[in-house]
Amino acid sequence: MTMRSICVFCGAKPGSRPEYAAAAREVGTAIAANGWRLVYGAGDVGIMGEVARAAIAAGASTLGIIPAHLLGREQGKRDLTTLIVTEDMHERKKVMFMNSDAIVVLPGGAGSLDEFFEVLTWAQIGLHGKPIFLVDVEGYWRPLTELLAHIVREGFADASILDLFKTVATPADLTAALRGMLG
Repeated sequence: MTMRSICVFCGAKPGSRPEYAAAAREVGTAIAANGWRLVYGAGDVGIMGEVARAAIAAGASTLGIIPAHLLGREQGKRDLTTLIVTEDMHERKKVMFMNSDAIVVLPGGAGSLDEFFEVLTWAQIGLHGKPIFLVDVEGYWRPLTELLAHIVREGFADASILDLFKTVATPADLTAALRGMLG
């Protein structure tokens, strides 16, 4: 049986609440506990580093993808199962997506939003059917989901866009949903 891979998009900064890092560690540990592989941006900073360190400590296989220009800035992690260095951010996102069965978005900044909107747009235009999850730690993604509902109300997207992702409140809810979808 092929190992399932979970792509995690998240912040290269720690954020302002300790709950963000705690959720990242819980997601990393759950990935390992379920025998899944972590696919992520290969950084060792912020909650990106937290999810990877937790996954590695719990025994998960890991695939990190980082563009060459971010190796120093995001302190590219070297103790991964596999590390791929790409030429640019576009290639990074493509390789992460291609090597995953599901996409998880933890709190993060502009990069995480970019990654979320790219996979959401790809789903919207029929390029994939992979599950996409927003982990709404401490209500972090509530303004985003409200914005997406506003976009629908204002006629710039069909209501079906809201069905292309699931919002879960906790890492435990995420794990249960992933188990249900991936087996």
